[in-house]
Amino acid sequence: MPARASLEACGQERAQDAGLKASMRAVVQRVRHARVSVDGRVVGEIGAGVVVLLGIGKGDSNESARYLAEKTAKMRIFDDANQKMNVSLLESRGAALVVSQFTLYADLSRGRRPGFERAAPPAEANQLYEEYTAQLRSLGVPVQTGVFQAHMVVELENDGPVTILLDSEKLF
Repeated sequence: MPARASLEACGQERAQDAGLKASMRAVVQRVRHARVSVDGRVVGEIGAGVVVLLGIGKGDSNESARYLAEKTAKMRIFDDANQKMNVSLLESRGAALVVSQFTLYADLSRGRRPGFERAAPPAEANQLYEEYTAQLRSLGVPVQTGVFQAHMVVELENDGPVTILLDSEKLF
């Protein structure tokens, strides 16, 4: 067995031994405004809303995308009139800037260089990334995106800061 294949098998075994399942992951940050650029050109920009860094894992499904989109749209992380987090993205009429982020699957358990064995292959990840953004739009959230697999510069002004970790298996 080639060394790389052996390492990948070892990483998969470790994940199975630890009881870890594939789960779509998102880092959701409440923002006043944000934008993403590729090659010096702005490709997505929003005012108030959320930036979503979205990681797709091997074995994720359309159901994972639907679950996380609904959670993103409906979680109450915006302030009401009493300054309590009691208003959803939908209710606030905010937008979402969604950026693909396979590095959310970084595994440093074997050293200092991250491995990404649990990240979905690009074609699968792109399809599920598109499904997630389509689901957000279908719920009524205005969506802007980065460019899948491109080197991007993300600029944002955090509001709070409020940062929420989500995953489709409800591990956190």
